[in-house]
Amino acid sequence: MITRRKFVKQTLQAAAGSSLLLSSMQACKPRTIAGSMQGPNAALGHKLRAMQFDPPSENIHTSVVIVGGGVAGLSAARYLKRATNDFILLELGDDTGGNSIGGSNAAGAYPWGAHYLPLPGNNDPELMAFLQDAQVITGYENDLPVYNEYYLCFDPKERLYINHYWQDGIIPHEGIGIKDREQIERFLAMMNDFRQQLDADGREAFAIPVDCSSQDAKYRQLDAISMETFLQNNGFTSPYLHWYVNYCCADDYGSSLTETSAWAGIHYFASRKGKAANASYDSVLTWPEGNYWLVKQLRKNIASHIYTGALAYHIEPTNTGVDILYYDTVKKQTIKISAQTAIVATPQFVNQRMLPGKINRSLDYTRFEYAPWMVANITLSASLEERKGEQLCWDNVIYGSDAVGYVNASHQLISFLPEQNIITYYKPLLGKDIRAIRQQAYQRNWNEWKDIILKDLQQPHPRIEQYIERMDIWVWGHGMIKPSPGFIWSTDRKNAAAPVGEKIFFAHSDLSGISIFEHAFYHGHTAARQALNALLTARSIL
Repeated sequence: MITRRKFVKQTLQAAAGSSLLLSSMQACKPRTIAGSMQGPNAALGHKLRAMQFDPPSENIHTSVVIVGGGVAGLSAARYLKRATNDFILLELGDDTGGNSIGGSNAAGAYPWGAHYLPLPGNNDPELMAFLQDAQVITGYENDLPVYNEYYLCFDPKERLYINHYWQDGIIPHEGIGIKDREQIERFLAMMNDFRQQLDADGREAFAIPVDCSSQDAKYRQLDAISMETFLQNNGFTSPYLHWYVNYCCADDYGSSLTETSAWAGIHYFASRKGKAANASYDSVLTWPEGNYWLVKQLRKNIASHIYTGALAYHIEPTNTGVDILYYDTVKKQTIKISAQTAIVATPQFVNQRMLPGKINRSLDYTRFEYAPWMVANITLSASLEERKGEQLCWDNVIYGSDAVGYVNASHQLISFLPEQNIITYYKPLLGKDIRAIRQQAYQRNWNEWKDIILKDLQQPHPRIEQYIERMDIWVWGHGMIKPSPGFIWSTDRKNAAAPVGEKIFFAHSDLSGISIFEHAFYHGHTAARQALNALLTARSIL
């Protein structure tokens, strides 16, 4: 079916294509590339580790404090706003959004992290309500949501550069053997079967949120082995299939086949079950700035509650509630907040430092491993139309690369393609020694990262350096939680979500073991509901 947005976009792209190709071919001289190194404030992170702060200079009182302004914290704040104005959200950085933040320059907007939302399923009505409030869902037909066509990813969606050719889709099929094709087809059929399976209680075998998934041992035991072992046990030997599944694990989890739980690996394929009146279950929602667009919707109406540049470093329950100490990076002073309840929406490696040791959370913090990432936003003087095979699309992946490709930030624009274009390049930093990999990532300078990126992108685009105008690079030292074998169904993950004395509640995607928008959003509004219930209980007692 040719929709209005497809017709408009394809017509304008066709008109613009020849001039863009000409402008890119005219770029014959190497450019002096501008750029910068960006990322979370490492100095403040070191300050948290050192714990060298002055006594508080003032004391603030409120009902609820939210620590952390990522998606989980913003979700909690959105939920609280419907019931009370008496809350404060503390965010360390200058902006909220966590690993869903975005940016912009003269060429347009772009993501610095998460860049899409798969079509949601039916397990989180609060998420569906939020999407309707944000006009992502514009209505319902026959009880199925109708999604805003301008937010559904435009065709073409995915391309893979393999055997010196851009093929349609990311699953390898150009120039591969019959046996490889057969294994890929058998694997996809197995994953589709998992996607449809229900246990004896009617629960989905693999669901989002994770805790809605089946508790049946035959599924949970898959968490004990790696995805690589699962492939071997089922006779999947094709190097093309192994590359593809490794790409999927790296893309969603920042981990390799050997480092990813088989349960999590299957969850990638089997958990997407969204239904819509105008889209298929495997559709995705996206914006030029990625999920930062969703972040901006989440923080509407709560701007006055957000304190940025606020480094929370101590959280402790008291007889009357919770005391939070934070360092104001603008005022250069420590401030104390006395609250009735707190929602801690930060990852466990941060929580370990903020919560005093006398609080027994019954979990091993070392089980929570976080994958480092490098993301680069590259401004080009023209679109990358000089290609063999299929045209430029939204998600462009290079076979055999240890990066996960690049996203065309201009893909969702309904206009003539701009004179400048931005691509966002993603590289998970894979390996078992995460600490060493993270340290190496921080030690690399801009020129070293630039050379690594160019070497990869020059495979499909030999002349790309000639029309790069700017390359800005962001290193995420703790980009996302890794679902290592044995972690998803561990008591450590379960205990991390347990409240402390019905005063401190937790909200973060690492409580699910999988770092996606839906999990962060779910844990945010769940913790907010718990905090409000605790407030009501305390007030009824008084």
